[in-house]
Amino acid sequence: LWHKCPECKTTTTVKELHDNLHVCAKCNYHNRIDAIEYFEILFDNNKYDLLFENIMPKDRLGFVDMKPYASRIVDAQESTGLRDAMTVGAGSMNGVPFVVACMNFAFIGGSMGSVVGEKISRAIDHCIANKMPLLVISKSGGARMMESAFSLMQMAKTSAKLTQLAKAKLPYVSLMTDPTTGGVTASYAMLGDINIAEPNALICFAGPRVTKK
Repeated sequence: LWHKCPECKTTTTVKELHDNLHVCAKCNYHNRIDAIEYFEILFDNNKYDLLFENIMPKDRLGFVDMKPYASRIVDAQESTGLRDAMTVGAGSMNGVPFVVACMNFAFIGGSMGSVVGEKISRAIDHCIANKMPLLVISKSGGARMMESAFSLMQMAKTSAKLTQLAKAKLPYVSLMTDPTTGGVTASYAMLGDINIAEPNALICFAGPRVTKK
């Protein structure tokens, strides 16, 4: 019912925050939101088609840290209602057909794994086939360590696919939100024809805790 701004501590109703596009009316703080909220803001009349929802993450390495990666995937899916950290939608913005690929920080910190890279690659293929521009909204802690080299491979994969988009002479807009770090920053987040960012977003390769050490 109520929302307290993390920046200026002003209290407002959730409805008022929603009506102001999740931005604090007093200090302009951009609250962290995920794909469905961005799609509601961006797509005309909130009409869009979700793409590639059949792609699911797998624990190919049997990775275990505090808990098995397979269990972590299931827990994240149950708590967020998402299948992975990337959601792709196709619709129109101001009457212009667009594909939007948006990361979900709520799913394991928006980490980039094989599914994220595959969805971006397929989104690019869809753009080329249908002559549509691409918008990627990044919000990520970086590569997903539980997928090891499979995750790092997505940096090269997405960069190569964006070269194909450029050769097709289709626009690519990269929107960086808080936070955009690690392998995401080192690949597709910085490769836009136009790179833009939300105010005061943390954008870096190594985060503050790493650099202080």
